[in-house]
Amino acid sequence: MDPSALLTWIQETRVAVGIRDSLFVFPLLESVHVIGLALVFGTIAIIDLRLLGLASAGRSFERMASDIMKWTWVAFAVTAATGVLMFITNAAVYFHNNYFRAKIVLLVLAALNVAVFELTARRTVEQWDRAPSAPRVGRVVATVSLVIWVAVIFAGRMIGFTATRTSLDQPAPVEIDFEDLLGMPPTPPVP
Repeated sequence: MDPSALLTWIQETRVAVGIRDSLFVFPLLESVHVIGLALVFGTIAIIDLRLLGLASAGRSFERMASDIMKWTWVAFAVTAATGVLMFITNAAVYFHNNYFRAKIVLLVLAALNVAVFELTARRTVEQWDRAPSAPRVGRVVATVSLVIWVAVIFAGRMIGFTATRTSLDQPAPVEIDFEDLLGMPPTPPVP
């Protein structure tokens, strides 16, 4: 199947059109996405700063990681779901946006970085669990993680400034006022 045709089909699904045409759904999804991303980054930053020995150096890494990572995964799931729902509203435009592509590549790099940690420093955690910082490879992974997640946030924010709808199905109303947003009947003009 032609990628352009698939993207057009995706953005014309009932769900995508419903989100796109709603006054409140897309901004709500975007808000939840940002809150979820803040939780993902915040919890990952706590882990990374512990690995670097810059925060919570007196706590067991294993205990801290087990307490925090469940929140990271929940927040990541919420962020991924809202991201997919926002993507489908304008799939053809987002797909071709360089910042969107960069964000996807960065997310893959973040996953690979986690795999490097799991295959190296995590395997010897019982040796350094209570040490002030992780071994060198753990510190490198933590530094790379922080850089990647800051770049993910930057790329994601830039998507909003560089992706626009290519066409409108219906022309925008000439005049919208506060009553229109609340679904109230228009106020008659004063003679």
